[in-house]
Amino acid sequence: MIPGKINPRQMNQMMRRLGISVKNIDNVEKIIIQTDSKEYIFENAEVSVMEAQGQKTYQIIGNPIIKERSEDTLKEDIKLVMDQTGKSEEEAKKTLKETNGDIAEAILKLS
Repeated sequence: MIPGKINPRQMNQMMRRLGISVKNIDNVEKIIIQTDSKEYIFENAEVSVMEAQGQKTYQIIGNPIIKERSEDTLKEDIKLVMDQTGKSEEEAKKTLKETNGDIAEAILKLS
């Protein structure tokens, strides 16, 4: 923690000297984090990207709606991957498992 009060301009200058940049992503409509059993949905969240030493860190500020992922949701994901790639149900299911449920990554992998 930095002692005393530092104005935001001074803080930004110090961070630039250390090679750290922080930028906001504007007009964010929705962020979805999917796990094997839940979905965390952030609507109208504030998102910042901090880059330091070649690594990017994303910070999400907002209140998520947490939904349990049902078997129906998983079937919908499999069907979507099948429709987009023309692959079989087994291939779609296997690739979704490999990509931890990331639909976009599964589609790219099978395309």
